[in-house]
Amino acid sequence: MIEVVIDAMSRQGAGNLAVELVRADGQALPAFEAGAHVDVHLPGGLVRQYSIASTPADTSRYVLCVRREAASRGGSASVHERLRVGQALTISAPRNLFALRAGSHHVLVAGGIGITPLLAMAHQLQAGGASFELHYYVRSRGEIAFLRQLQGEFGARAHLHSAEEGRDARQVLPAALDAAGEDHQLYLCGPGAFMAHLREAALARGWNAARIHSEAFTPVAPLASAEAGADTAFEVALASSGQVFTVAPERTIAAVLAEAGVAVSLSCEMGLCGACLTDVVEGIPDHRDTVQSEAEKASNRQVTLCCSRSRSPRLTLAL
Repeated sequence: MIEVVIDAMSRQGAGNLAVELVRADGQALPAFEAGAHVDVHLPGGLVRQYSIASTPADTSRYVLCVRREAASRGGSASVHERLRVGQALTISAPRNLFALRAGSHHVLVAGGIGITPLLAMAHQLQAGGASFELHYYVRSRGEIAFLRQLQGEFGARAHLHSAEEGRDARQVLPAALDAAGEDHQLYLCGPGAFMAHLREAALARGWNAARIHSEAFTPVAPLASAEAGADTAFEVALASSGQVFTVAPERTIAAVLAEAGVAVSLSCEMGLCGACLTDVVEGIPDHRDTVQSEAEKASNRQVTLCCSRSRSPRLTLAL
């Protein structure tokens, strides 16, 4: 864990609050790659994951940006109401499940506060001289976060789309979706419906699913097999000891293992952060997370213990 201090806070468009964190001991923060997030331990015992929006080239600070959500589970409300400049916080080391991939061109598409990891990506791509374009969709121009950075640092590479001006994602798609090269990469971050629309549009235009990368801020909708009453019990075995545990329909793998004294790394407990990703030795997971790509889920190499279940009677884990 890292002890940090809030060095500055600023309004970044209507409803968004940027928080600049510096290390409490004055040293540099750990290096990170664009797309990374940190777990932030908030007042009241809440732990939330927020993407780092600042440039990876500057490890003197991390800049996070949080939108106040009307249906907040407490995290965004805590950030907006209880955090102040000079306040001490604890954060985790950066963790990256949304990293840039090799490609001759990168299309970054953000919806709302989904701009945060993509802004860091734009910084990293620009610093490396890579080809990229950034599309940022908001309901109104008053909601645009980091407007001066976007206009001042990225110029014509940054495309701002306001729904109030008739440019939401259902009306105006990035032209780059129609001209994808074989190694072009597409990155999506924003509300689930927004990303689903962009992904569907890209696939319809011939994009390979393996070149479409996304990160969600909310859990995915339940799968058909995850509907209320549809879950069944299954067994989880530990490869190291051979111990076998039964996971009842109303319990999670993580809860069962933790109760048995098995060390499990947890953070968001909603399949969003990847802290509990564990290698699968045998069996077929019923993936219910948003941190793995479709290709990664299809490989069944790892499973999130906090929310996923099993499609096979037993799941053997590399624990």
